Amino acid sequence: MTTRRIRGPLSGAVARLCTELRGGVGATAASGLDEVLHRLGEPLQLAVVGRIKSGKSTLVNALIGRNVAPTDVGECTRVVTRFRYGTVDRVEVVLRDGDRRSLPFTPEGAIPAELGVERERVSHLEVYLTNEVLRDLTVIDTPGLGSTDDSSVSRTEVVLGGSGGEPDDRLDPVSRSAVARAEAVLYVVTQSVRADDRHALSSFGAATGDRPAGPVNALAVLNKVDTVEPESVREGDGTVWNSAELLAGRQARQLKPRVADVLPVIGLLAETAETGVFTASDAEALRRLAELDAGTRQTMLISADLFTSWECDVPSGTRTRLLELLDLYGVRRALEAVDADPGITAGGLRRVLHESSGLSEVSRGLDTIFRSRADGIKAAAGLASVAAVAQRSGDPAERGRIHDAVEALLAQPGAHQLRLLEALTLVSAGEVKLPPDLLDEVLRLGSSDNPAERLGMLDGSPERMVEFALERANWWRSFASLGSTPAQSRVAHVVHRAYFLLWQQLRGGPNARR
Repeated sequence: MTTRRIRGPLSGAVARLCTELRGGVGATAASGLDEVLHRLGEPLQLAVVGRIKSGKSTLVNALIGRNVAPTDVGECTRVVTRFRYGTVDRVEVVLRDGDRRSLPFTPEGAIPAELGVERERVSHLEVYLTNEVLRDLTVIDTPGLGSTDDSSVSRTEVVLGGSGGEPDDRLDPVSRSAVARAEAVLYVVTQSVRADDRHALSSFGAATGDRPAGPVNALAVLNKVDTVEPESVREGDGTVWNSAELLAGRQARQLKPRVADVLPVIGLLAETAETGVFTASDAEALRRLAELDAGTRQTMLISADLFTSWECDVPSGTRTRLLELLDLYGVRRALEAVDADPGITAGGLRRVLHESSGLSEVSRGLDTIFRSRADGIKAAAGLASVAAVAQRSGDPAERGRIHDAVEALLAQPGAHQLRLLEALTLVSAGEVKLPPDLLDEVLRLGSSDNPAERLGMLDGSPERMVEFALERANWWRSFASLGSTPAQSRVAHVVHRAYFLLWQQLRGGPNARR
């Protein structure tokens, strides 16, 4: 098999485990281990998921920085699309029988709306782009949940690791998981969290194998926040963005601990700012609108109909284009920027739109929650797949050999993070019940790589952090022995060791007292 570059020490340890095991197992198990090795050498797989018309594809375009994912209804919006790094831009239609067909981009550089083959025969699309964002992150655009198209929904559930969808008889379950299932999820909601939103997150089988999403591998965004009516959000200051932040905070409380956070974003503005569709002509049109008298401008900004139909010197078609790119909220923000700086350039306006969209915070969230932890997330997913290889083996000796090797790996201090990720997923999914204060502590300990954040002591001195880490290690050891259920005890032992290893790390730090 082709050797791939494994990223990170934890992924490397799982890869070595697979390599050492495959010579002593049967052909079926060896094939499953090869699939795990293949997956470990690939970038982190991020699925963008949400209800229909939640703006998933628009957000995908913004994240990639290219207007390539179609946002209008068409055949290609009803199939799973994987955006991957490639040295040559190309689109491949992957059929359910394994055949592949090339698909040309549109003249504008987007995926065409029609696939050129019966959709029932299509498994998914593979889109290769010479895009730096995709070097370490494969982005999977999924059909909308809640669609009336059952086949589209089932294909989405397969990607999410749920039970829906028709099996692909060409692949065994382990291989199918390694090829198709995402390792992290960006969940897109709009103004309200519904029951099927929570169900979709519960169905997401990710880093610890068929267990739900959690704060390590799931982030949510509240999209289209420009449509939020400030008056509908209590305690707000009457502005759209403040109201959106309050609403996102409430949704975070509803969805946690399934997700790390909920961040507000305006996908349309982000797409317009990042994909190069906003031109110097658009900037000039905004400058001309800014020159209109205050009464006319105020009237036009009341509604989309008035904005495009009211008589003024800027042609209606030009205003329609601005509305398609910015919507009314974006037009208002752009006009405010022109008022403040009449000579502002198209590039300057794009920067204003970017900052107004909230994309910066979403990008930071992707970096801190996913990219910085990609090694651990991928290693945990790989180890779960190795365990699945053992579970499906018909040879008891083979199963035992694989399980023993996995346990030996997890006993190593450097691999304890994988134990902690598993414990974190168990408690966040509610499979192990903990009192709220202990649940919050486990989530905090496992959801960051920063020692101060893990301890909840951002302002703590090095000496006090050393003391506190040892105090909590001793407390969790006592809890594991006294007053806990068997399931809680297993988690408590993991948390105790995590604190103990953190204590050792802090004692060895250059700024800590020995």
